[in-house]
Amino acid sequence: MIRWLILQTAAIAIGFLIDFFVGDPHKLPHPVVGIGKWISFFDRKLRRGNSDPKDISRGVLTVVFVTLISTLIPSLVLLGFWFIHPYAYFAVNCIMCWQLVAARQLVRESRKVEKALEAGDTEGARKAVSYIVGRDTDVLDEKGICRAAVETVAENTSDGVIAPLFWIILFGAAGGFFYKAVNTMDSMIGYKNEKYLYFGRAAAKTDDFVNWLPSRISAILMIAACPLCRLDRKNAFRIFRRDRFKHASPNSAQTESVCAGALRVRLAGDATYGGIVHKKEFIGDPIREIEPKDIDRAGKLMYVASLFMLLIGILIRLSIILPCVL
Repeated sequence: MIRWLILQTAAIAIGFLIDFFVGDPHKLPHPVVGIGKWISFFDRKLRRGNSDPKDISRGVLTVVFVTLISTLIPSLVLLGFWFIHPYAYFAVNCIMCWQLVAARQLVRESRKVEKALEAGDTEGARKAVSYIVGRDTDVLDEKGICRAAVETVAENTSDGVIAPLFWIILFGAAGGFFYKAVNTMDSMIGYKNEKYLYFGRAAAKTDDFVNWLPSRISAILMIAACPLCRLDRKNAFRIFRRDRFKHASPNSAQTESVCAGALRVRLAGDATYGGIVHKKEFIGDPIREIEPKDIDRAGKLMYVASLFMLLIGILIRLSIILPCVL
C-alpha cells in the first residue's frame, strides 16, 4: 500500500513537470478525445429531441455512464500494469497525469494571441483567440481580444490546471479522469440552449459541483502567488471579495476576479455568442488599460498558483506516507 502511494505521488509530480516543460502530448492518443466520443455516443442514443423535459433523466444517465466509463477504464489499466510490475504502473501513471493537466498548452495558445497583437496583426490575433474562447471573435477589437485571452487563462487556471490537479491529488489519475469526464461533458452539452436545455442540465450542475471547491482554492492560491509574479495582491483580494459572484457560473468569476484585481484591469462585460449579445457584469476596475503583456502575466500567475497546488498536495500525501514509513 505504501509503495503504491509513493509511486502514485511521484507520478503526479513528474506528470505535472513533464507538462510544464513539454506540454500537450500531441503524438499520443489524448483521453479527452475518447471521452468526447463517449459523450457524443450517448448524446445520439439517449437525447430525444430539442427542449424535451424527459431528457433530464436521460442527461443524468449520460453523466453516470460517461463518468463510470472514463474512471473505470484507466483504473483497470493501472491495476493491470501494477500486476505486471510496479514500475510499469508508475510509468503509465506518469503519462496519464501528464495528459490530465493542460498548463503548458494553455500558455502556448494564449501567447499566440499576445504575439499577434504585439505584431499589430489584429486578424491573426482574432483567429488565435478563436481557438481558446467560445464567443464570437470577429466583433472583437484589440482590447476585446486581449480581455478574452486573459479571461480564458484566468478561468482555465482552475478548470484546466488546478481543478484536475486537485482531483488527481485526492484520488490519483482515476480522480483526474473523473474530473475530465465531467468538465468535457459540460463543455459539450452543458448549454442552456434549445438543444441541450434539459439533456445537458445534469452535466452542467455536476460540473458546478466538482469545481466548487477547486475554483475557490485556485483563487486563494492565485492571490498568494501575486507577490512572486509582481502583481497587486491587495487589489486581487479586494476585487475577489467584491466580484467573485459576478458570473452566471458560481465558479468562473472566482479566478477571473482575482486576475482582474491582480492586473488592475477590468474584465468580462457583454459578449457575443452565435450572433446574440449576452449581457454580463464587468469584473474588476479599469485602473489601467489592458495590454497584450497581460496575457503573459496571467499565464505566469497560473503557473505559480498551480505549483503551489502541487506542493500542497505532495505535502499532504507525504504527511500520510511518512508516519507509516517511520
